[in-house]
Amino acid sequence: MPTPPTGTSVVRAINARAALRLLLDRGPLSRPEIAALLAVSKPTASHLLTQLRESGLVKSDGNRDGAVGRAAELFSANETAAYAAAMDVTPERTEAVVIDFAGSVIGAFSLDTQDGVEVDPAAQVQRALTGACADAGIAATAVRRVVIGIQGAIDPTSDRLRFAAHLPGWQRPGLTVALQDSVGAPVDIENDVNLVAIAERAHGVATRDDSFVELWVSDGIGMGLMFGGRVHRGLTGGAGEIAELPVPGAPVPQETNEFGASGMQALAGAPALGRVLAEHGFSADTAVQAMTEAVAAGGDGAASALDEIASRLALGLSAVVAIVDPDLIVLAGDIALAGGERLRSLVQHHLHATVVARPPVLLSSLDGNPVLDGALRLVLERVQDEVLDTVSGGQSKPAGDD
Repeated sequence: MPTPPTGTSVVRAINARAALRLLLDRGPLSRPEIAALLAVSKPTASHLLTQLRESGLVKSDGNRDGAVGRAAELFSANETAAYAAAMDVTPERTEAVVIDFAGSVIGAFSLDTQDGVEVDPAAQVQRALTGACADAGIAATAVRRVVIGIQGAIDPTSDRLRFAAHLPGWQRPGLTVALQDSVGAPVDIENDVNLVAIAERAHGVATRDDSFVELWVSDGIGMGLMFGGRVHRGLTGGAGEIAELPVPGAPVPQETNEFGASGMQALAGAPALGRVLAEHGFSADTAVQAMTEAVAAGGDGAASALDEIASRLALGLSAVVAIVDPDLIVLAGDIALAGGERLRSLVQHHLHATVVARPPVLLSSLDGNPVLDGALRLVLERVQDEVLDTVSGGQSKPAGDD
């Protein structure tokens, strides 16, 4: 059966969306530049810009100076067309950031919480969002979507947060629905290390790798899996939960030790690594501080401690490499970064001595809060895609309309 011809309205919609995407990705452009980049005529480019301006998605951005003849009028995406928010939820605090349609941060807020005390997640998220929006000078109702990074994984089949016993109150059923009802916008709950992997892929050491593993070594140990440039979450959202991986010498979940940990968490979480460091003469208030002291020190004690820690990390990674065969392994988290190059090289050495495949092991290059970084990138991508989907072949619906 022959394929029916593409209608004019469909072509116009495709071109209008492409024009808006150009303005989002490349900044202010003139009509001739848009026409050339889209391979359309200048009158067609003018029509597209008129349509997008009438919909409130594009605005005039002045004229380009320094050109011969009449200065070209510039156009840019209207940053007020939509707003989005990202959050990083930990036992100690909730950090919230609001961005505009162009991706610029316009407001931020940090809400301290008491570790171990049960909370109402909907109230907590609403307070953090309201604070960030107040800082941005917009109403909380103006936010189109929220992405929440959290130390756990939401099971889409039950809408319940798993692997998050350290966050009392967040395990209730219907969590996403409750949060959406509270903020009045779609809410996506994403594993924190998955978000770190998204940020690493965007501007970290994995920009050239479509498939890699991000190992997070901190208070808890976690993993993000990136396959073909996309995060792999698994059927119940728990892909990459390496903390539960059974390993020799560690209890299984049914036999948790006195620290309440099992598997890789019992072997390589912060409490376990802190004990290893203390046994070799490096005691401190935190495992990060002890690791920093060990890396700075010379002698057999430091070398033995780092080697033991590296072998533990390599043990868990060996199972992952044997099954996944990634292009790259990235070490992230405050303990891994405190270990620096000394720890990285030892992990790679032990791993390559264990498995047939030998992916390189690199240290993360992300600065600041990588969880919030990834959440911002994910929510911006989704909101921009949603707005682009509102563009039709004739009149565009205003970005805020459903």
